[in-house]
Amino acid sequence: MAPMQEPRDIQNDIHREARLLLRAARVGSLAVIEDEYPAIALVTPAVTPEGDVVVLLSQLSAHTRALDRDPRCALMVSGPPAEANPQTSPRLSLVCDAARSDAPEDRERYLAIHPYARGYAGFTDFGIYRLSPVGARFVGGFARAATLDVERLAPRTAALQDQAACRAAMAAANDGLGARLDEVAARHGGSGSGWRMVALDPDGFDLGREDIVLRVAFGRMLRVYEDALTNLADGATHG
Repeated sequence: MAPMQEPRDIQNDIHREARLLLRAARVGSLAVIEDEYPAIALVTPAVTPEGDVVVLLSQLSAHTRALDRDPRCALMVSGPPAEANPQTSPRLSLVCDAARSDAPEDRERYLAIHPYARGYAGFTDFGIYRLSPVGARFVGGFARAATLDVERLAPRTAALQDQAACRAAMAAANDGLGARLDEVAARHGGSGSGWRMVALDPDGFDLGREDIVLRVAFGRMLRVYEDALTNLADGATHG
């Protein structure tokens, strides 16, 4: 008997939950293959608009050297538990291929999310690695575990890969909606004024002030980056 398929709207909800969890993650566990056995390390991820993960790693670390020998790896991120039981935490496990990245946009993305790293990111032993998912498993709560379609974890449409449009929308928000950004930051636990949009993707954006970065999710995925301005003006954000 063929396995029962979940309705498409439920699948869409699960993929969206997984995307939002990944994009909001500021820490994760990276598993690598070291001397024929798995080894695990704490990493601080950032997520590109198209859904790949970038991390800053040092060649002095054993897990980095292991990745250079064998690029197969896994990454797990999790959210806060819904109850006292830690097993109620939502979590996403990705199976990935890793590669060193010299792309300026990957480095820019990482430092936008982790600005404190600017103090050491320029050291010669540090480099950006891009983790490209080839498999994904999400647990969103009791009886809500699913193997995901990695192609649906992030959009691949041309409109949402247009980085010039992304930068233009960010500039417009920072130049014309400063007071609104401060209001949004306050709703998400930020204090003071002068918050700026430091990263934008189809699912939300990140507000930065000094070394603090706050994640803000949109109520729905963007169709084009210009919609971010409409969402901000209309208050169409979570939280």
